Amino acid sequence: MDLVISRPEDGPVLEPFLRDWNTRWVARRGELVDALAHPAVLAWSDGELTGAATYVVDGDDCELLTLHAATRLSGIGSSLLTAVQDIARDAGCRRLSVVTTNDNVEALWFYQRRGFRLALVRPGAVDRSRESLKPEIPWTGAHGIALRDEIELEMALAPSIRT
Repeated sequence: MDLVISRPEDGPVLEPFLRDWNTRWVARRGELVDALAHPAVLAWSDGELTGAATYVVDGDDCELLTLHAATRLSGIGSSLLTAVQDIARDAGCRRLSVVTTNDNVEALWFYQRRGFRLALVRPGAVDRSRESLKPEIPWTGAHGIALRDEIELEMALAPSIRT
Protein backbone atom coordinates (compact mmCIF):
# COMPACT_ATOMS: atom_id res chain seq x y z
CA MET A 1 0.00 0.00 0.00
CA ASP A 2 1.24 3.46 -0.93
CA LEU A 3 -0.01 6.64 0.75
CA VAL A 4 0.14 9.89 -1.23
CA ILE A 5 -1.26 13.39 -0.91
CA SER A 6 -3.96 13.98 -3.49
CA ARG A 7 -3.35 16.09 -6.57
CA PRO A 8 -5.94 17.82 -8.78
CA GLU A 9 -5.62 15.03 -11.34
CA ASP A 10 -6.79 12.52 -8.69
CA GLY A 11 -10.27 14.11 -8.65
CA PRO A 12 -11.79 11.79 -11.29
CA VAL A 13 -10.87 8.77 -9.13
CA LEU A 14 -11.49 10.32 -5.71
CA GLU A 15 -14.91 11.77 -6.55
CA PRO A 16 -16.64 8.42 -7.27
CA PHE A 17 -14.87 6.85 -4.27
CA LEU A 18 -16.33 9.53 -1.97
CA ARG A 19 -19.70 9.36 -3.71
CA ASP A 20 -19.85 5.59 -3.12
CA TRP A 21 -19.49 6.30 0.61
CA ASN A 22 -22.06 9.15 0.36
CA THR A 23 -19.41 11.61 1.55
CA ARG A 24 -18.67 13.75 -1.48
CA TRP A 25 -20.75 16.35 0.39
CA VAL A 26 -20.42 16.26 4.18
CA ALA A 27 -23.07 17.82 6.41
CA ARG A 28 -21.63 18.57 9.83
CA ARG A 29 -21.48 21.44 12.32
CA GLY A 30 -24.43 23.06 10.57
CA GLU A 31 -22.77 23.39 7.16
CA LEU A 32 -22.41 21.42 3.95
CA VAL A 33 -18.79 20.89 2.90
CA ASP A 34 -17.44 19.66 -0.44
CA ALA A 35 -14.89 17.00 0.54
CA LEU A 36 -13.21 17.34 -2.87
CA ALA A 37 -12.38 20.97 -2.11
CA HIS A 38 -9.99 19.85 0.64
CA PRO A 39 -6.71 17.95 0.62
CA ALA A 40 -6.72 14.19 0.97
CA VAL A 41 -4.38 11.34 1.74
CA LEU A 42 -4.97 8.49 -0.69
CA ALA A 43 -4.15 4.81 -0.20
CA TRP A 44 -3.27 2.95 -3.39
CA SER A 45 -2.70 -0.76 -3.83
CA ASP A 46 -1.91 -2.37 -7.17
CA GLY A 47 -3.03 0.76 -9.01
CA GLU A 48 -6.42 0.92 -7.27
CA LEU A 49 -7.65 3.48 -4.77
CA THR A 50 -8.23 1.50 -1.57
CA GLY A 51 -8.77 4.33 0.90
CA ALA A 52 -9.00 8.08 1.35
CA ALA A 53 -8.95 10.60 4.17
CA THR A 54 -9.88 14.23 3.55
CA TYR A 55 -9.00 16.87 6.09
CA VAL A 56 -9.25 20.57 6.90
CA VAL A 57 -6.44 22.52 8.57
CA ASP A 58 -7.69 25.69 10.26
CA GLY A 59 -5.09 27.46 12.40
CA ASP A 60 -4.00 25.10 15.14
CA ASP A 61 -6.97 22.77 14.56
CA CYS A 62 -7.28 19.98 12.03
CA GLU A 63 -10.51 18.20 11.24
CA LEU A 64 -10.58 14.75 9.74
CA LEU A 65 -13.46 15.34 7.33
CA THR A 66 -13.78 11.85 5.81
CA LEU A 67 -12.01 8.53 6.30
CA HIS A 68 -12.89 5.44 4.27
CA ALA A 69 -11.15 2.17 3.49
CA ALA A 70 -12.35 -0.20 0.81
CA THR A 71 -11.56 -3.14 3.10
CA ARG A 72 -12.32 -3.03 6.82
CA LEU A 73 -9.81 -4.30 9.37
CA SER A 74 -6.98 -4.21 6.82
CA GLY A 75 -4.91 -1.40 8.39
CA ILE A 76 -5.79 1.10 5.67
CA GLY A 77 -7.88 3.31 7.96
CA SER A 78 -5.20 3.32 10.66
CA SER A 79 -2.50 4.20 8.12
CA LEU A 80 -4.60 7.04 6.71
CA LEU A 81 -5.31 8.38 10.20
CA THR A 82 -1.61 8.29 11.11
CA ALA A 83 -0.77 10.17 7.91
CA VAL A 84 -3.33 12.90 8.71
CA GLN A 85 -2.01 13.14 12.28
CA ASP A 86 1.52 13.68 10.90
CA ILE A 87 0.29 16.30 8.42
CA ALA A 88 -1.60 18.11 11.18
CA ARG A 89 1.42 18.13 13.50
CA ASP A 90 3.67 19.37 10.71
CA ALA A 91 1.15 22.18 10.07
CA GLY A 92 1.38 23.19 13.74
CA CYS A 93 -2.02 21.86 14.74
CA ARG A 94 -2.57 21.16 18.42
CA ARG A 95 -5.89 19.33 18.01
CA LEU A 96 -7.37 16.79 15.62
CA SER A 97 -11.15 16.37 15.58
CA VAL A 98 -13.66 14.25 13.72
CA VAL A 99 -17.46 14.41 13.56
CA THR A 100 -19.52 11.26 13.18
CA THR A 101 -23.12 10.27 13.76
CA ASN A 102 -24.80 8.52 16.66
CA ASP A 103 -25.36 5.33 14.64
CA ASN A 104 -21.73 4.91 13.60
CA VAL A 105 -20.65 2.61 16.40
CA GLU A 106 -17.74 1.23 14.35
CA ALA A 107 -16.31 4.75 13.96
CA LEU A 108 -16.74 5.45 17.67
CA TRP A 109 -14.88 2.23 18.42
CA PHE A 110 -12.16 2.96 15.82
CA TYR A 111 -11.41 6.51 16.94
CA GLN A 112 -11.51 5.85 20.67
CA ARG A 113 -9.14 2.90 20.30
CA ARG A 114 -6.72 5.31 18.63
CA GLY A 115 -6.76 7.92 21.37
CA PHE A 116 -9.70 10.16 20.49
CA ARG A 117 -12.01 11.31 23.28
CA LEU A 118 -15.67 12.21 23.13
CA ALA A 119 -15.78 16.00 23.08
CA LEU A 120 -19.28 17.08 22.13
CA VAL A 121 -22.72 15.74 21.29
CA ARG A 122 -25.01 17.83 19.10
CA PRO A 123 -28.50 16.42 19.72
CA GLY A 124 -30.72 16.70 16.64
CA ALA A 125 -27.89 18.00 14.43
CA VAL A 126 -28.40 15.31 11.79
CA ASP A 127 -32.13 16.01 11.76
CA ARG A 128 -31.42 19.70 11.13
CA SER A 129 -28.88 18.87 8.40
CA ARG A 130 -31.41 16.57 6.71
CA GLU A 131 -34.00 19.38 6.75
CA SER A 132 -31.82 22.20 5.48
CA LEU A 133 -28.55 20.92 3.97
CA LYS A 134 -28.63 17.34 2.76
CA PRO A 135 -32.11 15.84 2.40
CA GLU A 136 -30.71 12.51 1.20
CA ILE A 137 -29.43 11.68 4.70
CA PRO A 138 -31.32 8.52 5.62
CA TRP A 139 -33.60 8.38 8.66
CA THR A 140 -32.09 5.11 9.83
CA GLY A 141 -28.38 4.41 9.92
CA ALA A 142 -26.15 1.49 10.76
CA HIS A 143 -27.62 -1.33 12.85
CA GLY A 144 -31.15 0.08 12.47
CA ILE A 145 -30.33 3.04 14.75
CA ALA A 146 -32.28 6.26 14.14
CA LEU A 147 -29.86 8.79 12.64
CA ARG A 148 -30.27 11.98 14.69
CA ASP A 149 -27.17 13.34 16.40
CA GLU A 150 -23.58 14.36 15.69
CA ILE A 151 -20.78 13.24 17.95
CA GLU A 152 -17.48 15.09 17.87
CA LEU A 153 -14.32 13.38 19.01
CA GLU A 154 -10.92 14.98 19.46
CA MET A 155 -7.35 14.28 20.36
CA ALA A 156 -4.54 16.55 21.44
CA LEU A 157 -1.55 16.58 19.12
CA ALA A 158 1.95 16.99 20.44
CA PRO A 159 4.11 19.34 18.34
CA SER A 160 5.97 17.73 15.47
CA ILE A 161 9.52 16.71 16.28
CA ARG A 162 10.44 15.85 12.70
CA THR A 163 13.08 17.96 11.03
